[in-house]
Formats: sequence, C-alpha cells, structure tokens
Amino acid sequence: MGSVKDLEVIIPPTQNEMGVGRFHFSDRYSVFDWGEMPDLIENKGQALCIMGAYCFEELEKRGVKTHYRGVVAPNGKPVTTKELEEPVSVMEIDLARVFKPEFRGGEYDYSIFAKIAENSEGNFLLPLEIIYRNALPHGSSIFKRMENGEIIPPDVGLDHYPVPGEKLKKPIFEASTKLEERDRYISWSEARRISGLSDDEIVEVKETLLRVDDLITEAAAKANLKNEDGKIELAFDPGRRLMVVDVIGTLDECRFAYRDLHVSKEIARQFYKNTRWHKDIEEAKKKADARGIKDWKGLCKSQPPKLDSKLKETIGRMYMATANECTGLNLFDVSGLGKVVEEYELYLRHNG
Repeated sequence: MGSVKDLEVIIPPTQNEMGVGRFHFSDRYSVFDWGEMPDLIENKGQALCIMGAYCFEELEKRGVKTHYRGVVAPNGKPVTTKELEEPVSVMEIDLARVFKPEFRGGEYDYSIFAKIAENSEGNFLLPLEIIYRNALPHGSSIFKRMENGEIIPPDVGLDHYPVPGEKLKKPIFEASTKLEERDRYISWSEARRISGLSDDEIVEVKETLLRVDDLITEAAAKANLKNEDGKIELAFDPGRRLMVVDVIGTLDECRFAYRDLHVSKEIARQFYKNTRWHKDIEEAKKKADARGIKDWKGLCKSQPPKLDSKLKETIGRMYMATANECTGLNLFDVSGLGKVVEEYELYLRHNG
C-alpha cells in the first residue's frame, strides 16, 4: 500500500524475468512526504490512472520503453485507453525488483547497487527520482535550497540567480533519492554512484527524461497548460535496458500552470503551507537531521488538518478536467478546465 496508490503483485519478479502487477489508484493524496492525508479527493484516482496510461501509450509510440501493459477494464482485462467507455482506476504493469538501501549509522548504504552493477544485472528499480524543470514558479524548491546555501546557480546549470516565475531557456535536470524516508536532492555524480550507473547510462537517463518532458509538454498544451516541472522513475529490464516506470504526466507527478495559476497537487501544498502543521513538520525534519535518525514524523508535534471542503471539491474537478483535455478522451462528466480554474480563482479571492 502506498500513499496514493496500492500495488497488487500478480506474478513476482525474479532476477531474470519481470513480474506482473496492478496499480490500484486511490483518491488519497500526500504532501511533504507525510504519506496518506486525512481526507480524500473524489475521482482523483481515476484521473491519475487515465492520464498516466495515456502518457505511457504515447511514449511507447515514440519508441520509449515503459512498464505499462494497459488499463484494466470492468471485465478484468487490460485494454488501451481508447477502448474505454468510462473511467477506471486500475493499471496493469510489468514489475522489476526493488532493493532498498539499509539505514546504518545515520546514513543509507547503497552498496547493493554497486554489486548489481559489477554483475551487469538488470530487472530492478533505480533508487532515484529524475526531475525536469522548464520554469521556476513560486514554490519551486530551487529557491529554498539557494537561500539555505545548499546549491548555487552553476550547480543546476544556471549562470545567474533566478527569480520566481522565470521561464528557462533550456530545462534543468536534477536527481533525488527515491527509497529513503524522505526525498533528498543529490548531485549527478552521487546519483551515478549510489545507483551503480555508468557514465553512458547517466547520459541515457537524461535523454529519456527529455523525451518524456517533450511528450508531457505537448499533452499539457492541449489543455492550455504550461508544463513547469515534473519527475519520472526508471528501472532496468532483465536485459539492463532502461524503461520508464511508476506513473508519468499526472497532476501528482507534474506541476502545470494555467496562465499563472497552479493546476496540480501544488494547490494542496499551498493550502498546507499556511497551517501550523507545516511549521511542525519543518521543525521535525530539522530535529531528525540533527539526531541522525530517519523517523522525522515521530517528532512532529501535530497532525495535518483536513482540506477546506470547497477547495477539495475544486481540486477534484481540476484533476478530472485536466484528464479530459490532455488526453482528448473526455471520460469524465465535468466542466472545462477554464471554468474550474475560475472556481479556484474565486476561492482564492474569498480566502486569500
């Protein structure tokens, strides 16, 4: 069980053969690495499933390997999105092995991946999230990390200090950890080291990310959205060929903008940034770092409140409308994205 989707293992993967599994997308949501939040966003799971499936299908058409096998129709069989007459929330996928780094002496031990690389093994998930940034909107972690002195512009390929809202001439590519208690941005040299990748494989990772970025940008444009940033996950198949896994192109994996307004999970993040709970989790993470422990949630003084009910309804409609317009499938009975954004603007005026 994950924070927003559950994995059903039908056939477990082995060293030499991929397994088969199914993602069951839920209406749960998660922000700030907390995990499951206290309420649900109606029809979010179906919207994620449809958008992710559509993007996988389009990516496969462009010759990029993925773990996607189809969406599961009401009769229990995997089909393409074009064969659907109504939204579904289950996706069938190929499964690779997952090796989690061990936490020892205040840090994570990734030596298992070096051993895998020595044996030229495949069929495993890379312990990385790979991030693209086409713009630096308000709320981008880039600004906080620069303010804290964690990075300087050249670290991310910039020749100047950026400003919020800046559109980039070429995308920034970054890497973060995937299998730790909370995600941690790392340099590309560290990404190569902990995952056991070769220099050539790092180049291929970045080339794959660019192709995914281009596809999502095109899909977003159908809904008059700007694809500001997003992330992908990758695995090797048994022949050590890269493939795109997990889910891509959704409002959970990407940050989209309609004019200058967020159309993504970022809306929920912005709501929670104004709560006492957000201050408490920031303090908890700092304490955990100082003590060299990974369980920062156990140090948090409070629990997250529920979303404002009106905002929650608007977010649900936003997921459905975006899925309709980005895919062209129109499987959800909801007004156009432009009208949903107007609802959100009205909410902000009354609650800003």
